[in-house]
Amino acid sequence: MHWLWMIIIGFIIGVIAKFFDRDHAPVGWILTILIGIIGSVLATWVGEQVGWWGPTGIVHFIASVVGAIILLAIYTAIKRKGGSASS
Repeated sequence: MHWLWMIIIGFIIGVIAKFFDRDHAPVGWILTILIGIIGSVLATWVGEQVGWWGPTGIVHFIASVVGAIILLAIYTAIKRKGGSASS
């Protein structure tokens, strides 16, 4: 059941991150889930290491969205750079 919740929350976080993407990168739903999950894991790890927050709460959710936005921006930059080199 944990994996199912992780996928659902990852999807929600990924969709919110895509909402804030200025370039509106075409990202499929699997990559949206992965960006949401990885952004959440990284935000949790960094926040706990620095001592900003614990593993749960609204601050964690906001940080997860910010982490996913950063990952999506990195993905978009890499995709754009790779696409322009082949043209």
